[in-house]
Amino acid sequence: MQRVDEILEASRRLSEALAPGDLDTTLERITAAAVEVLPDVAYASITVKHQDGRLETFAPTDNAILELDAAQYELREGPCYEAATDSVHVTAPYIVDDPRFPRYGPVAFAAGIPAQAAIRLFDAPRSNGALNLYSERPGAFEDFDVLAQLFAHQSATALVYARQVSELQEALGTRQLIGQAVGVTMERFELDDVRAFGFLTRLSQDNNLKLRVVAERLLDEMKQRHHKD
Repeated sequence: MQRVDEILEASRRLSEALAPGDLDTTLERITAAAVEVLPDVAYASITVKHQDGRLETFAPTDNAILELDAAQYELREGPCYEAATDSVHVTAPYIVDDPRFPRYGPVAFAAGIPAQAAIRLFDAPRSNGALNLYSERPGAFEDFDVLAQLFAHQSATALVYARQVSELQEALGTRQLIGQAVGVTMERFELDDVRAFGFLTRLSQDNNLKLRVVAERLLDEMKQRHHKD
């Protein structure tokens, strides 16, 4: 009975925490809810596997885990790598002794993370996404299947509210494109990031074009100049 009550309480708290929002807000709410609701979770992040195989981290609850995400991408090993590329969900209650992760396990343990888990959140036509969970307690996530499935379901529902899953890759790609255009504008006109973004926004408004289109045109122009040079 205690286990049932625990699951029902987690479901209620997740429903409250994962209220609909835009894409960025929803990703942040998912990782924040993981830390708040799931037992023994100290930190969380989301890994997106792009169509070209590139892995990228979104909405980390603490920048300290960015290095651990990056280590898994580099080693092609670890719970978040497995969940983003292959498995539905992965648990590693004693990661330093886990034979699946002989290179990454000691890295996590040395960083104060003796246990990890990862949950596949979505499968879109051109991207996959997984929620990465980090614990500071050895043995965490040993009895995690039901809560993992519950969290995956609730998170998927929140993502549908934010944006259809089939459009997630486009949304992430657009943000990356705009970021590249901001960088080019900063260098070209010697502006900081806020003013560079404002410059692109004004171009978008003045020409009645979507910001993505402005970014694409600017980057194409720079590529053409580079080829001429």
